[in-house]
Amino acid sequence: MVDIKRIVTNPRRGRAIVHNGTVFIGGQAAADRSQDAAGQTRQILANIDKVLAEAGSDRQHLLSVQIWLKDIGRDFASMNAEWDGWIDHEHGPARATAQCEMGADDVLVEILVTAAVAS
Repeated sequence: MVDIKRIVTNPRRGRAIVHNGTVFIGGQAAADRSQDAAGQTRQILANIDKVLAEAGSDRQHLLSVQIWLKDIGRDFASMNAEWDGWIDHEHGPARATAQCEMGADDVLVEILVTAAVAS
């Protein structure tokens, strides 16, 4: 039997999946989408902190991060300003940032995280 822990799931997806010492956090978007990219990024990062804690991990254990922006030319600097204030600079993950069409018009930022579970 494979040991898989699913955190806050719904019929479409799991919010996070823990397997074999790794937590896979699905794409996170802001709850209050009336905010600009910086505000949405702050919300997302706070939520990632909560999910990491639920999974037994934290920012120091980040492995990989994917960030999608609706408009990279407009929002890259403001998203990075929030990121730089949040990230543990001594434990930075592999990261990619790209522009993409979002699933909803008011989503400006979406972040997906993979982290090691703290031992």
